[in-house]
Amino acid sequence: MKTLKSTLKPANLKPTVLALLAVFAVAGAGMAFYSPATQAADDKKAAAPKPALTVTVVKPSSARLPITLTANGNVAAWQEASVSSESNGLRLTEVRVNVGDVVKAGDVLAVFSADTVNADVAQAKAALLEAQANAADAVANAARARTLQDSGALSAQQISQYNTAEQTANARIASAQAALATQQLRLKYTKVVAPDSGVISARTATVGAVSAPGTELFRMIRQGRLEWRAEVVAQDLRSIVPGSTALVKAANGSETTGKVRMIAPTVDLQTRSALVYVDLPQNAGSKDAPFKAGMFASGKFELGSSEALTVPQQAIVVRDGFSFVFRLTPDNHVAQVKVQPGRRLGNRIEVVGGLKADTPVVLRGAGFLNDGDLVHVVAEQAATASK
Repeated sequence: MKTLKSTLKPANLKPTVLALLAVFAVAGAGMAFYSPATQAADDKKAAAPKPALTVTVVKPSSARLPITLTANGNVAAWQEASVSSESNGLRLTEVRVNVGDVVKAGDVLAVFSADTVNADVAQAKAALLEAQANAADAVANAARARTLQDSGALSAQQISQYNTAEQTANARIASAQAALATQQLRLKYTKVVAPDSGVISARTATVGAVSAPGTELFRMIRQGRLEWRAEVVAQDLRSIVPGSTALVKAANGSETTGKVRMIAPTVDLQTRSALVYVDLPQNAGSKDAPFKAGMFASGKFELGSSEALTVPQQAIVVRDGFSFVFRLTPDNHVAQVKVQPGRRLGNRIEVVGGLKADTPVVLRGAGFLNDGDLVHVVAEQAATASK
């Protein structure tokens, strides 16, 4: 058997040694080119902090925002009219309207039986004719008596009796005329008419019923007018004046614009609030209108406008129930600033205190930052293009 020593000949070791020498030469050359300065630069680069997020910034801007006052209240009829029966002991034969019907002043709402009243009218007319006939005879007798006054054919007492009979007959005519007018008025009352234009809001009239005088048959919303009775606390009343505009929102989401008609002269002792009466449009009480009497509604009064410092809504971050913005420092760090949001206009929110007009704040990415984070700032156009 050949030994290991005999197998490792000088001819076989020469390529291996050359390869090892080449490797060592390359490593030495690399170490020669990698200077201490390059090492320090790499160490500094590795130690530099990395930005937490790439963001865009924006500065607050001034805008003119409307001044509004929010309130709640009920919708009610401007005025209600009670339509009652003026007939005594008559049977109701016809009801011509129902709840929700729109009527005009003078429209017939219900009809009572007029048979008895017509008979009384005829009797009163006959009594008037009788009184007129008796009066004609008495007038003629009194005229003849006065012509014989100077002749002595009739005594003064007889002449006086004829004159008295004439006056009595005329008085009976007046009485008969009054009785006839009363019966004609009863005949008129057999038809119940609308006292004003409006919308029927309640009905108690029933065909066949015998109603006593004063019994309410219908209730109506006069002229179809509704009003919003807003409850406003006492300290806010001074900012509302008659004629102010109010935007009222119904329970179904519909909105309409009303105008303040009056402010209640008293304040409720329990709630310390007063009613502000806001006239709604005339068609608000119609059958298909979104507002109904008795409905709850919210709204806001428009009290003018004022200058305000605003930021985009995206720049405000809500945490733990408070609102914050992130102010950009000169060294590209962010500082969390607590602000108080105010009025809103579109996608912009008023900032009340805590922020100056020339302070840059983070816009995109604000919701992912923490106080003191390092950020990389890019222009808004670049951020939009990178999406």
